[in-house]
Amino acid sequence: MSPLRWTTDRMDQLERAARDGLRVALARRGTEYIVTALRVTSVGRHEALIARLPMTGEELIFRLDQIDSFQVIG
Repeated sequence: MSPLRWTTDRMDQLERAARDGLRVALARRGTEYIVTALRVTSVGRHEALIARLPMTGEELIFRLDQIDSFQVIG
């Protein structure tokens, strides 16, 4: 699967999810995650989503150029 094209609408959805602390379902490299969005930021030269796994509380970093799909879970 190829990386997702980040349109302004998709970025707005992701930023709103982070601002409101919503859950996001996303796929990266064939693995699906359900996480709580914390913030969208820069990591090195790449934009990334910082999110928390609800079950463990572990923070994960998802580079936006490596995300195959995502959906905000209202």
